[in-house]
Amino acid sequence: MLRAAVCGARAALRRSSRQAVRVEWTPVAQQRWASNMPMNTVILFVPQQEAWVVERMGRFHRILEPGLNFLIPLLDRIRYVQSLKEIVINVPEQSAVSLDNVTLQIDGVLYLRIMDPYKASYGVEDPEYAVTQLAQTTMRSELGKLSLDKVFRERESLNANIVDAINQAADVWGIRCLRYEIKDIHVPPRVKESMQMQVEAERRKRAVVLDSEGARESAINVAEGKKRAQVLASEGEKAEQINRAAGEANAILAKAKARGEAIQVLAEALTSHNGNAAASLTVAEQYVAAFSNLAKDSNTIILPSNTGDIPSMVTQAMGIYGTLVKQLPPQKEGTQKQIVDTHNFQKTELTNEEDRNSS
Repeated sequence: MLRAAVCGARAALRRSSRQAVRVEWTPVAQQRWASNMPMNTVILFVPQQEAWVVERMGRFHRILEPGLNFLIPLLDRIRYVQSLKEIVINVPEQSAVSLDNVTLQIDGVLYLRIMDPYKASYGVEDPEYAVTQLAQTTMRSELGKLSLDKVFRERESLNANIVDAINQAADVWGIRCLRYEIKDIHVPPRVKESMQMQVEAERRKRAVVLDSEGARESAINVAEGKKRAQVLASEGEKAEQINRAAGEANAILAKAKARGEAIQVLAEALTSHNGNAAASLTVAEQYVAAFSNLAKDSNTIILPSNTGDIPSMVTQAMGIYGTLVKQLPPQKEGTQKQIVDTHNFQKTELTNEEDRNSS
């Protein structure tokens, strides 16, 4: 008979561990799977990730761990069965008013887990329902702190603030909120139209700004091109002037060198025999040429009193030359004698010329 009772208890335990029922946690038909309330059959097998709360004579006794457990019949009773898995709860859609007085329709998803089966069993009547209501009220209060634009931009910070607020309140219930996600945000039709117009205006503004920036960059590029062109032109003009100056300097040096050589040749010719006579002839020719060019460039002419007295002009020029010759350093005796003879010959020639003119 005892063996039959034990076998019957084991069969009942197997049936009870295999059966499962749906348990409603919120008024909006939020449901999760858990083992049904098992009976005390002395020998119990607790499934993994479940916590069975046992009461002895109406008071909390202990929490059964997963695996094999033994209870005293009639005295021990399994009062609560808590699932330790992560629970997903859909937060129903609700209305909330933002900081700029816009009514929004928002729903979300809540992820939570029971951390302390004792607090979840004796701290609150329905843990999941309580957390859902807390999530809704917290979401309303957090949305009231943000404007409509910030609601869309700061969804992550909004979710984090809701999770922190839920964890602070649900700590005494033995429940921890892992994360909260906003699914949909519905705005009134008129607000949606105004938002669409705002987006279009922002896009037009960007296009205008981009066009102005393009025009500015184009003007800057054109100005930079003109500046570089002017710089290059000035550098070219500078190089041209430098080259022209260098050419003129070289020409002046070449002329000076040629003139020096000519003067040296002339000096050698003057020191030769009949050099003064050649010099007198050259002075007379230049005088006649200069006199013939008078009154060609201007109508005002200043003439000496003896314009027709060519011998006197030549005598005056040769006198200046003789003075310069006397100032020269002393030379060899043959050279000095030749100069004196040339000077005497020049005087004789001038005297003969004067006699011819007077006759």
